Amino acid sequence: MVNRSIACNVRDCKYHAQNENYCTLNAIQVVNHTTPATTKESTDCGSFEKK
Repeated sequence: MVNRSIACNVRDCKYHAQNENYCTLNAIQVVNHTTPATTKESTDCGSFEKK
């Protein structure tokens, strides 16, 4: 099922909808890899899994 609330263009993720640029998860975990997160580059999708 496509979740139109979560846009995603990472086609290498197993949760990517493939036919559309959306995620198939009900929710994602957004994580930061620098503290404090000061830019969007400081954050990542913690729900990513390689397909």
